[in-house]
Amino acid sequence: MSLTSTVTDSAQIVTVNTDRIDAAMAIQFKEEMRAQTSAGPQRVILDLSTVDFIDSSGLGAIVAAMKQLGEGRRLDLAGLTPTVSKVFRLTRMDTVFKLFPSLDDAVTTKVG
Repeated sequence: MSLTSTVTDSAQIVTVNTDRIDAAMAIQFKEEMRAQTSAGPQRVILDLSTVDFIDSSGLGAIVAAMKQLGEGRRLDLAGLTPTVSKVFRLTRMDTVFKLFPSLDDAVTTKVG
């Protein structure tokens, strides 16, 4: 699992550099997200544009990453492929997270 992170004026962008977030990757994903986002802006954008597959363990890891951020911080998701987007819609996780079609859309959208 490889995550990279950059900080802009208004958000921290964490990019997933793998094509899967599944049971084999979930624990490592949570640990890397905790390390990357332990401090930083209130808003974290998770760029999922390279992820083609996510299972229930991957969803759970993303929810855990959101909870790890703590009070007053938010996790938005960007660049979901059609397959990953479908999983979020079917599980109603699209009501938990704000989903953006692309990283650019997420970065340029002001959230309050």
